[in-house]
Amino acid sequence: MKAWLILWLIGSIVAVDALADDVDYQRDIKPLLAEKCVACHGSLKQEAGLRLDAGTLIVTGSASGHVLEPGKASASLLMDRVVDTDPDQRMPPHGVGEALDPRQIELLRTWINQGAVIPEHEKVPGDPLDHWAYQIPRKALIPASEDSQLPVNPIDALIRSKQQSMGLESIGPADRHTLLRRVYFDVLGLPPSRKQIDDFLQDFPPKAWDEVVDELLDNPHYGERWGRHWMDVWRYSDWDGYKQELRGSQRHIWRWRDWIINSMNCDKPYDQMILEMLAADEIAPTDPEALAATGFLARNYHASNRNIWLDATVEHTAKAFLGMTINCARCHDHKYDPISQQAYYEFRAIFEPHQVRTDRVPGQLDVNIDGLPRAFDADLSAKTFLFEGGNEKIPCKDLVITPKPPGILGDHFEVHAVPLPVESYFPAMRDFVVSEQRANLRNQLEEAERQLKESAASLDHSFVALDYAVTTLRYAVALLRVDSFEARLSAEKAKLDQPDDEPLNRLRATSAAMSERKLNTKLAELAVAQKELALQQLPPEDPPDAKRTAAIEKASKELAKAKEDLGIARTALTNDNVKYTPFDKQFPSTSTGRRLALARWIGNKKNPLTARVAVNQIWMRHFGEPLVENVFDFGLRSPQPEHAELLDWLAVELMEKNWSLKHVHRLILTSQTWQQASSSPSDDVVSQGVADNNRTIDPDNRFLWRMNARRLDAEIIRDNMLAVSGRLDSMTGGPEIDFADGEKSLRRSIYLRHAYEKQMRMLVLFDAANPNECYRRSESVIPQQALAMVNSSICLDNARLIARQLRRQDSNCSKNEPVEFLNAAFLQIIGRPAEPSEIEASLDFLVRQTQLLSNSKELDAFSNGAVATVEASEDPETRASENLVHVLMNHNDFVTVR
Repeated sequence: MKAWLILWLIGSIVAVDALADDVDYQRDIKPLLAEKCVACHGSLKQEAGLRLDAGTLIVTGSASGHVLEPGKASASLLMDRVVDTDPDQRMPPHGVGEALDPRQIELLRTWINQGAVIPEHEKVPGDPLDHWAYQIPRKALIPASEDSQLPVNPIDALIRSKQQSMGLESIGPADRHTLLRRVYFDVLGLPPSRKQIDDFLQDFPPKAWDEVVDELLDNPHYGERWGRHWMDVWRYSDWDGYKQELRGSQRHIWRWRDWIINSMNCDKPYDQMILEMLAADEIAPTDPEALAATGFLARNYHASNRNIWLDATVEHTAKAFLGMTINCARCHDHKYDPISQQAYYEFRAIFEPHQVRTDRVPGQLDVNIDGLPRAFDADLSAKTFLFEGGNEKIPCKDLVITPKPPGILGDHFEVHAVPLPVESYFPAMRDFVVSEQRANLRNQLEEAERQLKESAASLDHSFVALDYAVTTLRYAVALLRVDSFEARLSAEKAKLDQPDDEPLNRLRATSAAMSERKLNTKLAELAVAQKELALQQLPPEDPPDAKRTAAIEKASKELAKAKEDLGIARTALTNDNVKYTPFDKQFPSTSTGRRLALARWIGNKKNPLTARVAVNQIWMRHFGEPLVENVFDFGLRSPQPEHAELLDWLAVELMEKNWSLKHVHRLILTSQTWQQASSSPSDDVVSQGVADNNRTIDPDNRFLWRMNARRLDAEIIRDNMLAVSGRLDSMTGGPEIDFADGEKSLRRSIYLRHAYEKQMRMLVLFDAANPNECYRRSESVIPQQALAMVNSSICLDNARLIARQLRRQDSNCSKNEPVEFLNAAFLQIIGRPAEPSEIEASLDFLVRQTQLLSNSKELDAFSNGAVATVEASEDPETRASENLVHVLMNHNDFVTVR
């Protein structure tokens, strides 16, 4: 142990000595102070009048004087405070931040001893309220086009202006094969068919690109592709739990998924979507289609802890719609943004009254089998407490928390209570519920009557006679259930329709109560008859048997208890009170209106963040990179983006065009910027020269002089396997499909179960969304992805089917025309013609593979791998073609959009 400690100390000393010549303010000191000190000594707060967020301010010192002596760390108050062993004096203070570690201390000491050198023109952070993202977006003037006769897409004008200022130029448009494949995947998440490619290429004159875009935006598959994107952002998750125990989200949450898809397809205004997701129960309380949108809130349900549930609601409402990390203020004031800890709990108070329930849906009595999960305000008087240090065990009960959003974004927040209709707060009184409940009771009565007639036909010994008595009582119970239902329904209607008519209400309640007491008495009689029958049906005790004796004792006790209950029920018949079992659960007849006020505040055009955040998400999915790098944090740590004017122009355009997402898609897809090639042709010297010059100036393509090549999303890769073979089931909507059936189902991947520990393995390997949080997908490259593809039964089955389809459908794709087969295969699978080198390599493969397969006796069968449901062809040439198609479906271009 001592030897290890000595080595560690030696290593630390060496590391510290290495710092002596290598301490830089911008690289080492500024990030250190930002992490440890700026929360209390920056633009948000200036404890003791000291700011440490800029070099000139550090040198200026605090209200009581200088805090450092350049060249002399030992005489610097700043140094003294960070190394002080007294927890009351040490900075950062205990509970606010962790102390500096030895390396950080030595960095600071070395920097001071070297003269505390600071940049000459360092920008001093200004007023946080002046932050670019907190200003209402406005449209910039569109730069004039070189050809004033041609209409210019504002996206192109703004991008070109930036490019010209940097000495950049576009590498030119993508070829038509690439362009069509790109737009299909971008809009539908599906590839174009060979026929669609041929039709597009053979159009003369060429079909206007705008028409192609409009046709795709009107395609129902658009809603599935873009619905999946917003499901990432809004954290869609099917229910999860252990076995049948619900622990997170809600059963039947798929109705929210279908709402998202339908909203995309009908181009529902984005602000309306926000209204429905946060407050459909307040704006459309009787519309089940709209109520499904509150799955956004129901998804946050957490069985074990209400605070975890509400914390998630606060965090992800703010991140998804506002690009704000309000959650960072749960335990203390936000370190970087002007959001106090109290503001966090004020935001939480908006959601405090709400709960989740599952309403009946037509055709199903059991909500466990099917139902509508939705939000509602359950406790209108629910109080919110600020938790000291974020600890729920230390609520500050003296502090009054008023529900409201952060004030930095404007004060247009007005809360008005919302009265609800009967169908909303008393869902059991809905017409279809009453009708179905009545029909169910009538069916039970008919069944009891049928059983009674059957029992009457077999009265020939005592057991049967007793069984007949039981059956008779069951019929009587069924009859009284109908009577009790109608009496209670009548009583409830009287209370709702004529609440002030006390005599009528008392009469109806008395009738309901008596009807229920009669039913309870008959149920008690039935229980006694059933216990008597059970006792008599025990086998005779000959010879004596301990188990039978115990069974008789148990049955006798149960009979005695049943008779006692019957006595109580008969006594109750003499009562004249008006108490009866409520018809069903009633909920508050008023909603607080808090969530509605929040939704309107978020969707207000004066809110500077909402449209920017939405546009940034759309742009990211079209270009592979967002305009604002951190898609869920537009706070002070997010610098003004390079294309701020473009972001604001699109944000305003979205709002001005009634929050139409399709309008933004159309603008992007019809721009020359989006239609650019992702690389220059190898045989085009001029284009290659342009690309080389651009790479020198802008190697990361920040100014969009080319398109970014992107790997397809996980779901689209799987869907692509099914689509290229024509086997994809285009049915939309409905309950989730077991993720374990992902290799068998022909439905789109969006319909597979997606929840914690309930995701198809292949989709996870290709970076499918994490159900807990996925504002931006990652794009990993790992060996398991290739293994998942080549060992996928979907991939192998469809490869075999495609090879046979090509030979069967096209006479040119016969065994005698392998080149035609190859061109058709490339076009169908990766959306482009084969290159000459690819034709040559593929022909060579077909010849060698056919020869290899012709000598099947010399081949060894695979002992593992994909379990195909489509058997391989016995013909060597056909099987070689199947193998080639399988290779193409594992080609990089199959999973890439360029």
